[in-house]
Amino acid sequence: MVRRLLQPWLVVIAIGLPPAALLADDAVPAGSDWLHVGGDAGGSRYSSLEQINHKNVWRLERAWTWRHGDLERFPEQREFAGFNTTPILLPADAGGALVLCTPFNRLVALDPASGKERWSFDPKVRFGKSPAPLRCLGVSYWRDPKARPAEVCTHRIFAGTSDRRLLAVDAITGTPCAGFGSNGQVDVNPLFAASALAPADPRDVQFSAPPVLVNDVLVIGHVDSSKNLAARAPSGEIRAFDARSGAFLWSFDPVPRNPEGPQAGSWTPESLASTGGGNASSLLSVDEKRDLVFVPTSSASPDWFGGTRPGDNRLANSLVALRGSTGKVVWHFQTVHHDVWDRDTPAQPMLVDIPKDGRRIPAVVILTRQSLVFVLNRETGVPLFPVEERPVPAAGVAGELLSKTQPFPVKPPPLMNTQLGPDDAWGLTFWDQNRCRELITGAGHGNLYTPPDDKGWIMFPGPAGGVNWGGGAFDPNHNLLVTNLAQIGMYLKLLPRAAVPPAEDADLQRGTPTGQPGIIQGTPWAIEQHALLGPSGLPCTSPPWSTLVGVDLAAGEIRWSVPLGTIDKLASRRLPPFKWGGPVAGGPIVTAGGITLIGSTADAKLRAFDTETGHELWSVSLPGPAHANPMTYAANGRQYVVVAAGGDALVSPETIDDYLVAYALPDEYLKRQPQTGAPALDSGPVSVP
Repeated sequence: MVRRLLQPWLVVIAIGLPPAALLADDAVPAGSDWLHVGGDAGGSRYSSLEQINHKNVWRLERAWTWRHGDLERFPEQREFAGFNTTPILLPADAGGALVLCTPFNRLVALDPASGKERWSFDPKVRFGKSPAPLRCLGVSYWRDPKARPAEVCTHRIFAGTSDRRLLAVDAITGTPCAGFGSNGQVDVNPLFAASALAPADPRDVQFSAPPVLVNDVLVIGHVDSSKNLAARAPSGEIRAFDARSGAFLWSFDPVPRNPEGPQAGSWTPESLASTGGGNASSLLSVDEKRDLVFVPTSSASPDWFGGTRPGDNRLANSLVALRGSTGKVVWHFQTVHHDVWDRDTPAQPMLVDIPKDGRRIPAVVILTRQSLVFVLNRETGVPLFPVEERPVPAAGVAGELLSKTQPFPVKPPPLMNTQLGPDDAWGLTFWDQNRCRELITGAGHGNLYTPPDDKGWIMFPGPAGGVNWGGGAFDPNHNLLVTNLAQIGMYLKLLPRAAVPPAEDADLQRGTPTGQPGIIQGTPWAIEQHALLGPSGLPCTSPPWSTLVGVDLAAGEIRWSVPLGTIDKLASRRLPPFKWGGPVAGGPIVTAGGITLIGSTADAKLRAFDTETGHELWSVSLPGPAHANPMTYAANGRQYVVVAAGGDALVSPETIDDYLVAYALPDEYLKRQPQTGAPALDSGPVSVP
């Protein structure tokens, strides 16, 4: 009945003070311009615009649609090409265009009021035989303070490519910046090849998140698709370049290669030389005033077995604050010790200011796949709410040495239930429920850090979250963090490597999702993994399977939690639109109009929620799933909400498309409103077909 449910779940899981003063004190003021993919350099995803508000959001109508068209140029790459970009809006002196990237790394500037294309630049990305998912989350903007206002490339757009190049083009014309590298491009492949652990296959590393800028320094991380199943994976180095010339400046390796270094105490000399990973695949954040770059690192390699890397493995699974000018570590905080659960730090660190003890505290918020939220002092890394080292099960498989404790924040509490036992088994029928109960009973279960086992174990939430790469948004008017969660479990089992026949296809060795066990290269083990589903294809956990959650960061308390998404489009035959959720990717934004806007769901909807209460106010059908964060801006006196609705190669590959859709209030409605700046009092329906 619900076979179509299986594919997306298999793959996605494999994967007081004045309110306005509570934004990060160095953030670009939110308003007409959405200058960064995360809204501001600190990723708050907040806009001070309020023309669209909780009273009139139901009136939104489609203002324009643009399609990137690259799928027609590269039809053989379609299944890999998710459209996950969040555009940025440039200031007027930089042309005032809406700028974004396609999955094929073509840079495009659009008129913000009409969606008409102004310019584009095609870097002509080189594709391998079978590339990893093609994803470009966005671009970065920089104004050179030393250049003359009318000089070419005074205003620059920077982006990375899937074949590991850095691009710099003029923001007004799209012309390559001749003084940056070689005619506007820096080939980073030689640096990868010269690193401590070079990629065995170039397809294993990609640039998908845009570089960030701290003063005149350009900093970028990368995605690594090999560390999942290889002990000797590429190093996860963060690299910095001169924003004017493209010259290489410094690098930071989360695995400290020097045995005498200050971070090497949680490693053995042997593992320092052979362990990769720790890369930052998500967005970085910048506190330019403090010359800080905040790096969310992933697990060390490999994901599922740590016998080759004993110890806590710092600075993997950490938030690392680097000095932007030098790359030196200022402080670090680890969220998982000796990770064997693929608990990468998934989301952009959020730089916000939080009222505490009668003063403003510059904070950084870490959202995790475990659904835990860590709130730290941005300058020191000291938690603003207590963090406890709690005992966890530590009986690993042969050759493993697990940490006996893991860090848990006292506040906020976990954003979802993280305990799963046989009594929690759910099913649409008694047959489903009984089979789910048997699956859970026969495997290790019950703890967020249940050890990997050769008898099987349950992860809840699954490796993809909890929170995903779309992260959260912060409403400074209510000190409210809003984020979305996947609430689906996963069954995993370690198998002796000798029991798994060698894969004939080299891509199976690289971890391409196939449903077959994958050999963990350099270890005695292979890994079997699949979504925790019953016979009907529905999850073994009770709905909702995805939620939207509001968290009071001043009090450290969950204020509300509501279902996100419906089940009707995920079944092989029509089902009622139960609010049961489903696969999600991408995240929310919040505005001063009191609304949270989010796509994310596989049911192809854009939704608006009341930020203060979590009440769903409005939804509209999109041309495809919006597995990207929306953004909002004002142009010609009209507020727009824009979202990429083109599916995702990992979450909903059958719905890959190329739509960018803009919504706004009708002109006729705006003309009738008082010109006082006050929000219109309005009410109306909550759903638009």
